[in-house]
Amino acid sequence: MRTIINCIALALGLCIATPALPDPAANLLGNCMVDSLNGKERKQLAKWIFFAVAAHPDMKSYSTATAKDIDESDRTIGNLITRLLTEDCPNELQSAQNADPLALKRAFELVGQVAMQELMADQNVMKAITNYSQYVDQQKINALLTDSGARPDR
Repeated sequence: MRTIINCIALALGLCIATPALPDPAANLLGNCMVDSLNGKERKQLAKWIFFAVAAHPDMKSYSTATAKDIDESDRTIGNLITRLLTEDCPNELQSAQNADPLALKRAFELVGQVAMQELMADQNVMKAITNYSQYVDQQKINALLTDSGARPDR
């Protein structure tokens, strides 16, 4: 049962597994960008994603990020993306764009997933994301999984 709980936690943690991209050119671009990132830059990307999520009206009250924090993060990521696309991976960018107009989007999905992996690997984050398991009715789930075909009333 612990394995199921951990799998759910990982899924909730923005899919720590990185799927292969369907287009080879997008895959080459995504891999080039990922390979060009260092650990600090992955954390900067994760922070930028956090700030973006915190901008949602239902999440805004949980963040103490200031306008200055957000602007600094935007500036850092803008410079990082410029470097990745124009210095580190220009050939891969051109090939990807010629092969598929959605290749850039797919490549950045890969970069975002890898950035989140950087945070998800931390034991404090993993503990926080699995804390809900103390409230899961494991007996009820086990009963459903072991009793073939029996379903609880909805």
